[in-house]
Amino acid sequence: MTIASSVKQSLATIKGIEAQLSSLALNSLDPDTKEIFHESMLTIASVKKELQSRVLELERLEPQYKS
Repeated sequence: MTIASSVKQSLATIKGIEAQLSSLALNSLDPDTKEIFHESMLTIASVKKELQSRVLELERLEPQYKS
């Protein structure tokens, strides 16, 4: 597996985690729990943004890695 495909796979996993945390935040009844899930989702969103930037950089530097 190439580095680019590993980063893309990680990005897909992060997107799934972000969606699950969002769902948990929306469905939680306890306000403290809801806040924790929401904060975790925001942290994951930040990681996702960085990985997306890295994918774009890899594709720019190495055109063969474009989807």
